[in-house]
Amino acid sequence: MYLSIVIPAYNEESRIVRTIENTLAYLNKQSYQSEILVISDGSTDRTKHIVENGFKPGRKVAIKAYEYHPNRGKGYAVRFGMLKSSGEHIMFMDADYSVPVEEIEKGLKLLRHGADIAIGSRTIYGAVVLVHQNFFRQLSAKIYTFIQNCYLGIPYKDTQCGFKVFKSQAAKKLFQEQRLDSVIFDPEILWLAKKYGLKVMEFPVRWRHVEGSRIVYDSLKKSLFVFQELFRIKKVHR
Repeated sequence: MYLSIVIPAYNEESRIVRTIENTLAYLNKQSYQSEILVISDGSTDRTKHIVENGFKPGRKVAIKAYEYHPNRGKGYAVRFGMLKSSGEHIMFMDADYSVPVEEIEKGLKLLRHGADIAIGSRTIYGAVVLVHQNFFRQLSAKIYTFIQNCYLGIPYKDTQCGFKVFKSQAAKKLFQEQRLDSVIFDPEILWLAKKYGLKVMEFPVRWRHVEGSRIVYDSLKKSLFVFQELFRIKKVHR
């Protein structure tokens, strides 16, 4: 098994079909064996049913669907899938297909050239943002990233892009130690990678904002939660 693709999903029955269709079309063209793992994070809709009954595994691509209850958070879902994966390389991508799966070729190239982890970025040179988020979300992201990088001592301009690929050994080590179940697991993983001296490289991606995000910070309480989680990272690893 050369590649595993983990897709965390919460109530994604309206979007998961397109995502899997496109991912399958890409993987079926490759020469290697691969698998798609959809992790239904406490969904109350038909996400798992659609994945199990709407697609058949092929000669080169396996499709697996997992579900648990209650909803635990994106970080928990990604960790669940990464630890279930069996590929030499393991990637996670968002269910909304905001980044085309073909962009993985850039990440795999970096792994072949010595990186342990390759992370997609919407902000470095070469990235293309086809549909932008609103101004408030863009500004909030910049402020958060500045505080995050100062606190954790990491240099990345975009830690929250849901398109990251790992060598299997690095993935298993990091996700076994991950403690946060929330969306702030990304900087936790990158901070742990720094702690263990793993090589992280960034690659530019084509990205578009897709309406209907399951993660919405529409109140002061939710925004403060992000920073509460951020400042827990060092504490939970003491």
